[in-house]
Amino acid sequence: MLRYLIGLIFLFFNFNYCQEKISIWANGVPNQRKSEEVEKIIETEIIRIKNVQNPTLEIYLPSKKIRTDKAVIIFPGGGYQFLAYDWEGTDFAKALNAKGISAFVLKYRLPTSPSIIDPALAPLQDAQRAIRLVKANSDRWGINIEKIGVLGFSAGGHLASTLGTQFNKKTLKNNFDAIDKISARPYFMALIYPVITFDKKYGHKGSKNSLIGKGDNKKLISMFSNNLHVNSDTPQCFIIHSIDDKAVPVHNSILFYNALIENGISTEMHIFPFGGHGFALAKGKNYLEEWPELLYNWILNL
Repeated sequence: MLRYLIGLIFLFFNFNYCQEKISIWANGVPNQRKSEEVEKIIETEIIRIKNVQNPTLEIYLPSKKIRTDKAVIIFPGGGYQFLAYDWEGTDFAKALNAKGISAFVLKYRLPTSPSIIDPALAPLQDAQRAIRLVKANSDRWGINIEKIGVLGFSAGGHLASTLGTQFNKKTLKNNFDAIDKISARPYFMALIYPVITFDKKYGHKGSKNSLIGKGDNKKLISMFSNNLHVNSDTPQCFIIHSIDDKAVPVHNSILFYNALIENGISTEMHIFPFGGHGFALAKGKNYLEEWPELLYNWILNL
C-alpha cells in the first residue's frame, strides 16, 4: 500500500512538471540517414544525453493562475558532444515555471552522431523547428506568439546565438509542412557562458571541432562565429559570464555584446568575477547564486 501511495505521489509531481514530450519532426527527421545508432542516457551527478536520434521538446507549463504570456525554449550545453539535460535544461524549466514563464527543453541532435549527413546544420535545423512548433501551438499553450525566446548554456548558448543571428537561414531543401513557413526569429536570447566565436584566439576548440571539424575551414569558422552575424534585426539579448571561465573565455560574451551595441540591439550583460564554467543555477556559489533572478526579472519586464 505504501509503495502504491509513493508511486502516486511520484506521478503527481512528474505530471506537474513535464506535461508532455513531443517529437519535433513528425514526418521523419531531416538530414539524417538510417543507422543502428542508439541514444545514450548517462546518469551520474547530472543526466547527460548522447547520440540523439529523435529530437524532442519537453513541455513545462506553469499553473494558469500565475502563467504569463512569455515562453522560453532551453538549449542545454555540452560542447556539442552531449546534452547536460537536467543541469542546464529541465532544472531551469521548473525554475521558470515558478515565475509564471512557460518553458520547453529541446533535446537537439549532436553533430558527433554518425547518423547525421551534414553535422553542422543539424542543431540549427532542430532549433528552428522547435521555435516554429512553439509558435504554431502558442494559442494551445497560452503563449503570446510574439514573446517566445531562447535560453542557451555554453554550446547551447552558441546554438541560441546562431538561431538569433541566422534564424532566416535556409537549412532544409524543402519544407516538411506548413510549420516550416513560420518565422524562426526568437523574441529574445538569453546566453549563459556562451560559446560565440570559433576563432583561434577565443574560440572553444571542443565545440568548434564537434560542430564543423578540426580543420581550418575559414568559411565555416566565419559562418558559426556569431558575433560576425549581428545586425539590426537581431533579437534583444541577456548575457551572463564569469571572468575566471577557463573553458569558454569571457571574451566570447564581450565580442557578442560589442556587436549587439554597435547594431543598436537592447542588451543586458552581467560579468561576475568568479564562477568558472558550467555553474548552471550556481547553488552555493555566494552572490553568483543571484544571477537567475536577474534573468527572470529581465524576461518578465520585456
